Amino acid sequence: MNFGYPWWLSYGHLVPFAIAAALFAAVWRWRWPRLALVLTGAIALWSAAAFVVVRFAMNLNGPAELPTPHFLSSGRGKVIDLGAGTGRSSIMVLQARPHATVVALDLFGDSFTRHFGSAETPQSRLTQNLKLAGVENRAELIKADMRQIPYEAGSFDAVVTAYAIDHLNGAGIDKTIGEIARVLRPDGELLLMVIAKEPWLQFTFGPLLMHTGLRPPAWWNQRISRAGFTVLESGTRPATFYLLARRCPSSAGTCTTQ
Repeated sequence: MNFGYPWWLSYGHLVPFAIAAALFAAVWRWRWPRLALVLTGAIALWSAAAFVVVRFAMNLNGPAELPTPHFLSSGRGKVIDLGAGTGRSSIMVLQARPHATVVALDLFGDSFTRHFGSAETPQSRLTQNLKLAGVENRAELIKADMRQIPYEAGSFDAVVTAYAIDHLNGAGIDKTIGEIARVLRPDGELLLMVIAKEPWLQFTFGPLLMHTGLRPPAWWNQRISRAGFTVLESGTRPATFYLLARRCPSSAGTCTTQ
């Protein structure tokens, strides 16, 4: 499977590592000032450590795993994946829940091209990945905006959105969460996954490559709860903040628990 993330995101740290390592060797060989030795060595160590984190801990171009076993624990149901992209989150759900079906929704527009390139159509990349994962018969693709989901109220048992909704501004996020609440059946589940706001990520990526618009967990909890959800679980995984919530029967009611 090829999820299409750009080379510089997965391997970009090797460029400063190669430069810093070469300079470190030159400084060592020619006995240049100790400060130069310390600086080049620090850059080489940082870039090597950051590469290991991105390539192996985050594994952006590898299959994703459900951050919690409690999402759709029955193993079946109709799920919509908002901002499906090249299918990483859709495949995550379909492989972990073999009796579930997924509607993979994305605009497949300019934002997709900026993230994944224009070598092929977005739909063809997603379709190919679903086939390679052996789950294409349980997936449906739809081109639409997550802020205006083209399904009737109560159409889905669960919603997943991974590293997509956090690209919107605050008003767009609130509108999307409202749409999620609308298309979910009562007691339906939401699994939200976004880039975590953690200091070590700032260390890993630096100010130039760091994802913008990061928000703390309390911000997400507030938005989700205000839309009529009960937050069941939240936590962090490498580079990810996740939140599992259940839609209440009414905005003023309380949700049942499993």
